[in-house]
Amino acid sequence: VQLVESGGGLVQPGGSLRLSCAASGFTLSMYYMSWYRQAPGKERELVAGIWTGGSTNYADSVKGRFTISRDNAKNMVYLQMNSLKPEDTAVYYCKSSRFAKEFWGQGTQVTVSS
Repeated sequence: VQLVESGGGLVQPGGSLRLSCAASGFTLSMYYMSWYRQAPGKERELVAGIWTGGSTNYADSVKGRFTISRDNAKNMVYLQMNSLKPEDTAVYYCKSSRFAKEFWGQGTQVTVSS
């Protein structure tokens, strides 16, 4: 089982980034997929999640700015991030969950700064 995030980087406030999570070794369509983030000195927090049926949930801090999506045929999960703010700076992690099983990626750094 492997989750590999990509797409992070340095972006100016107000800019956009699209994170990708490539999944392998399990049937993506059967898992709830989510993005978490962890800023320095803070606990890891849920950013967005997408259920097997396509329903989504978001942290209040990113509602209206971030969009999570999945492409089961390609074994990919995405996080489109718009109107980025300095407080969005963190390492972003992809996670898969199904009952007691969960897997994490290694994370990708997102830095929002002018």
